[in-house]
Amino acid sequence: MIKVGIVDDHAIVRTGLRQFLSEHVDLRVTGEAANGREALELVRGGEVDVLLMDISMPDQSGVDALSAIKARFPKLPVLILSGFPEAHYATTLLRLGASGYINKEADPDEIVKAVRTVSLGRRYITPAVAEMLADGMTSGGENRAAHESLSDREMQVFLRLARGETVGNMAEAMCLSVKTVSTYRTRVLEKLHLQTNSELTYYAMTNGLIQ
Repeated sequence: MIKVGIVDDHAIVRTGLRQFLSEHVDLRVTGEAANGREALELVRGGEVDVLLMDISMPDQSGVDALSAIKARFPKLPVLILSGFPEAHYATTLLRLGASGYINKEADPDEIVKAVRTVSLGRRYITPAVAEMLADGMTSGGENRAAHESLSDREMQVFLRLARGETVGNMAEAMCLSVKTVSTYRTRVLEKLHLQTNSELTYYAMTNGLIQ
């Protein structure tokens, strides 16, 4: 029996996933969460073999939530189920420790297949993501979007800045000094060839990284 935890801020999505997964005798939904904080509490309960998590949540980005969960539970498979196209986030989240990335438009049977795959300690890579990974290796990164060159921590800072969070609030939330966060901000602006936070927000929106 594979114990599955569902993390999504929309109750109707959680209900639909629970009903569908319950139709399979080897799967059992053991808990639900609506945000990153609740997701961490759910995992701490120890009744989850696979965490099925959306990337867009109200209290923090899926990038932050994934980083927090993997830092505390590195062996827990986290399968990302997102409405964002794979090209926007998949490679970044896989680098951060996600076991797979599925678009919400995928066939429901593919979600079940992915859950079973990651529960065995393997990664679930769709053909589209596999092609992106292969292109990145063969092109030496020449065709990658600028944000794909950001480190994991830089990506976290970038997404927080893009959502309008202040450096002071970020420093407190990420347990970093204001100076350190400011340094990350400078690096992000340089790598993306931008000048202001407003430009960061525009970049993130036009690339589908925030809504």
